Amino acid sequence: MKNVTKYMIAMMIGMMIIGKAEAQTKWNLDNSHSNVKFTVTHLVISEVDGAFKTFNGSMTASKPDFSDAQIDFSVDIASINTDNEQRDSHLKGDDFFNAEKFPKMTFKSVSMKKISGNKYELTGDLTIRNVTKRVKFAVTYGGTTKDPWGNTKAGFKATSTVNRLEYGLKWNTLTEAGGAVVGADVTININAEFNQAK
Repeated sequence: MKNVTKYMIAMMIGMMIIGKAEAQTKWNLDNSHSNVKFTVTHLVISEVDGAFKTFNGSMTASKPDFSDAQIDFSVDIASINTDNEQRDSHLKGDDFFNAEKFPKMTFKSVSMKKISGNKYELTGDLTIRNVTKRVKFAVTYGGTTKDPWGNTKAGFKATSTVNRLEYGLKWNTLTEAGGAVVGADVTININAEFNQAK
């Protein structure tokens, strides 16, 4: 009788573990409907925009509101594009990213906290040039829907501002007035559309 009881308890625990594992839903980034952009001040008086053209990401979550989502994201530094080849080459060099030695910029989340409504705070570790720092993104959840082909989609917009100097992107020249040619603070904007894995 004791052996039967032990067996039943073991079965129940096993089913609970399996059920928990099955509850985790995998989502893959839809690159064709996503983008990674950034903005930085130039000469103090204006802004320059850029983007990374090659990136990848995935997400897992067990809750339908994504409040326990775990996100991994990577960007290919060599895909940087500011619509100026000379500037892009400079950004890929050692004054900034050093794309040859540090080809990837990565983000790994540690928490996805629901603030109110469709507003979230995403916290995680951002790594650039092998320097890792904890950052927070303000996230707007756009919703979940099915496309005409029956695929389940989820959309998010994430924004954060980081100090490039803290990651070793230290090139700097001053204007005659003493202002920085390129600002230290860089605003990152990510529009991400995920496909639920089948």
